[in-house]
Amino acid sequence: MATVRSGNQAALLVVDVQVGIVASAWNREKVIGNIDLAVSRAREAGVPVIWVQHHDDELQQGSDAWRWVEELQPRSDEPLIHKRYNSAFEQTGLEAELARRGVTHIVLAGAMTNWCIRSTAHGALDRGYDLTLLKDAHTTEDLRLSEGRVISARDMVTELNAAIRWLAYPDRVNTVAHAADVELGAPGHV
Repeated sequence: MATVRSGNQAALLVVDVQVGIVASAWNREKVIGNIDLAVSRAREAGVPVIWVQHHDDELQQGSDAWRWVEELQPRSDEPLIHKRYNSAFEQTGLEAELARRGVTHIVLAGAMTNWCIRSTAHGALDRGYDLTLLKDAHTTEDLRLSEGRVISARDMVTELNAAIRWLAYPDRVNTVAHAADVELGAPGHV
């Protein structure tokens, strides 16, 4: 059973748009441009932008690969959540930050679609948050399987967009939207 959330605020969650993570990402420039647009729109609307930054044994904290891409930079007054696992909720201060701000609606963008975006999206819904996935503001790389098969990044983005659109959770709203069109308020509270 999901936690009942109090509040009616939205927040834009920007996940893992780091140099080493998106270096070879599908549609990189367009996706980063759409994330930048969403960040600008959120800031103009007074909607909090929360930045999530991954580090692990392969992506060392403080390394050049770990840094944010040049096109996107958090402001000093915007929260930064560090994570070691795919979901931005696992062993981080994200839920406390969301609760402090009365956030019940997460607008999600970033990388990698098939790992951290998927995990964070499901984590949000499992915890009782409403969710809007920015369908043109997340990306990944082709997944090369050991059998020589390849799952294209484009297909993974398309599949997650469809899944989020059609999932059903009780007492939660989940949808997808373009970065230019997203309603930045909480669903039902706009």
